[in-house]
Amino acid sequence: MMDVGRHPRIKLLTNSEVENVTGFVGNFQVSVRKKTRYIDEDACTACSECEVVCPVVVPDEYQEGFSSRKAIYIPFPQAVPSSYVLDMDNCLGTNPIACGKCADACDKDCIDYDMEDEHFDLEVGTITLATGMQPYDPTEMDEYGYTRFENVITSMEFERLICAGGPVEGHFVRPTDRKTPKSVAFIQCVGSRSVNRGVPYCSNICCMNTVKDTLLLQDHYPDLQSKVFYMDIRSFGKGFEDLYRRSKEVGVQYIRGLPGNIEEDPVTQNLYLTAENTLTGKVTTHEVDMVVLAVGLVPRQDSELIRQMLTLSPTSDGFVMEAHPKLKPVDAPTRGVYFAGCVEAPKDIKDSVTQASAAVARANILLNAGEVKIEAITSVIHEEECNYCGRCVRVCPFHAITPANKKAGLYPKVVEAACSGCGTCAAECTTDCISMRHFEDAQYYAQVDAILAEDPMEKIVAFACNWCSYAGGDNAGTSRLQYPHNVRLVRTMCSGRVDEDFIMHAFRKGAPLVLVSGCHFSDCHYIDAVTWTQQRIEKTWDKLEKMGIRPERLQLEWISAAEGQKFARVMRELEELRRRVTKEEVDNTMRILSNGFKTATKKAATKRVAAVIS
Repeated sequence: MMDVGRHPRIKLLTNSEVENVTGFVGNFQVSVRKKTRYIDEDACTACSECEVVCPVVVPDEYQEGFSSRKAIYIPFPQAVPSSYVLDMDNCLGTNPIACGKCADACDKDCIDYDMEDEHFDLEVGTITLATGMQPYDPTEMDEYGYTRFENVITSMEFERLICAGGPVEGHFVRPTDRKTPKSVAFIQCVGSRSVNRGVPYCSNICCMNTVKDTLLLQDHYPDLQSKVFYMDIRSFGKGFEDLYRRSKEVGVQYIRGLPGNIEEDPVTQNLYLTAENTLTGKVTTHEVDMVVLAVGLVPRQDSELIRQMLTLSPTSDGFVMEAHPKLKPVDAPTRGVYFAGCVEAPKDIKDSVTQASAAVARANILLNAGEVKIEAITSVIHEEECNYCGRCVRVCPFHAITPANKKAGLYPKVVEAACSGCGTCAAECTTDCISMRHFEDAQYYAQVDAILAEDPMEKIVAFACNWCSYAGGDNAGTSRLQYPHNVRLVRTMCSGRVDEDFIMHAFRKGAPLVLVSGCHFSDCHYIDAVTWTQQRIEKTWDKLEKMGIRPERLQLEWISAAEGQKFARVMRELEELRRRVTKEEVDNTMRILSNGFKTATKKAATKRVAAVIS
């Protein structure tokens, strides 16, 4: 951080937060609020005279509460900038001034109680998101006694106790009696790999962090006994297995099984852990001086706001989703935004540095190019048919459509650099004034007509999302999974592109069954476009039922690219359902849609791309 602070070409804004982000790749406008320190950071020399006279003492967050700090303090050693900050929530020198001792002690008059926040508007070409994560709070897992026993600490608190710059200068002691413990138990997966409490995923770093901690203890205190209670030790990285083996060689005891309960001796304050060793099948009780909970990693609680500003997709575990897990692992779905570190998933320092380097390289390529190349699948608004309803603006997940102003005669405009071609706007447009390049309405009608031209009763029309369900079909094929051959896939960039009229057109042409398939809600590559798919299909079900058409003939499924088995299973189930659809039912549907319901092909859209069919 000190190198960054000294770099002449890096502008570092500390104690700041992003309030708003607008624009698109190459042209982002970022509003930043720099919170005041109430201290002139350029004039402050960190002489500490103000800290000496400050009468307020509060717990030090950096030291995990094991020591205290003053209301005026330096957040942590080697902080950048090297200047004090005034904690106004605890300071007595507010208006009216009740203290003011720090201001009197400052010879350079650096302290100003009336200082206000500063606001900056930045124009940037790319954005790298590196907001990190936070450790899991084990308070809810009270069976481990974290809230009841002082000698039960977290792995983060252990790091502060063992650190040379910590509250006890690296002399590892028990919080209760300040004596060096003779035995320490480590409990793994606290808050990780838990469905009911905590998070269901593996937090990646906990196992090797514990292995490192046990080796550190053995180096400094050879007579100390370490016991590790675990479900599985996941030492997957380069050299990690050697460290794990070394830990066992120096005498660390690994017990496969998590303690069911912890009790404290009221006199000695030692802890008793009862656990079943699943390798031996025996239930044993272990007496130790301290317990360290290896807590997992969870997304930052304030990450939702930044996700909304940058229109990012969250995964099911709460972290952000990359554009493609293999081909674009550091790119966000929003073009020009990149990820680094644990904002994308839990990872160790090496992987965080690797990803940060990749993000810098990706941003550098884009900035050096001077111009942005986009796929020619963006939407086009035909102004002569627009009625200024603004629905396209509301449904666009990337905010790529500028609002209309009927009084000023301004039609909505598509910012092509921001448009990703999901097609949700075209499907939701009430006047059919939006078309999608290379995914025109007429092209979909032509595909449906070709599919149902012969033996329509034997066919299943399936609209499949390019990124997930269509790729899931490829997965099923390459895995040699068997499913009915009469399913005909119509590829769409997103399930949000599937217009209600596409479905009705298939039924009008004699389709016994129609499937709309897309990404899972937590995996949508177009932020939240899949939610509009859900709403549209639900409305279509209601409309079919009112017309006397069985809604079950329209199916909606969420299939990811990795779910080849689910794809094959869904197709087999659809085939069973298709066999129960009779010729009379299909003929009746065609009659209803031809006579009693307007499903004519969109004339304006068809006229625009008549050349595609011809």
